[in-house]
Amino acid sequence: MIPLRDKYQAVPELLVDRWFNTPEPVTLAGLRGKVIVIEAFQMLCPGCVSHGLPQAIAIRETFPREEVEVIGIHTVFEHHAAMTPVSLEAFLHEYGIGFPVAVDRPGDGDIPETMKALGLRGTPSLVVLDRRGFMRINLFGRPSDMLVAAEIARLVFERGPTAGQVATAEPAHGASSPCLPEGCKTS
Repeated sequence: MIPLRDKYQAVPELLVDRWFNTPEPVTLAGLRGKVIVIEAFQMLCPGCVSHGLPQAIAIRETFPREEVEVIGIHTVFEHHAAMTPVSLEAFLHEYGIGFPVAVDRPGDGDIPETMKALGLRGTPSLVVLDRRGFMRINLFGRPSDMLVAAEIARLVFERGPTAGQVATAEPAHGASSPCLPEGCKTS
């Protein structure tokens, strides 16, 4: 089981500049009542392409849309010139990513606004919000598909607050390189 902390964390609205795969901008408030899965990624991140995005696609295909909503956040903290909205649009098409994807708003320095607000440590990152919009899971790297699915299922069937809130996890090994097969760290 993914270890959960004992404090609920409210999540602010996403700070994004543009949406893909949706006719209208998506808001967390508009999704209240559903479990929300947010996959933060960069299209040039090996771990995002090999695991993070396929995991998000599998979650979307596994859980009913009336219970669980999957959204992506393209949160660029490196290779800015190569990861433009035009490139992202082609990437989403080529990889068959059909869930809504937002472009994280650039911040002061290298870390984008939503990435900073959610306390993400790199890409890929998986954030799961409960039906009331509280962060319950915040994982970096390559979490187990089975454990993530079990925790999402638990939140789908949860009927009120329980002990536990934000989970954090590091990749299996702690190398210092910013980009590894598991993901790309911010620092």
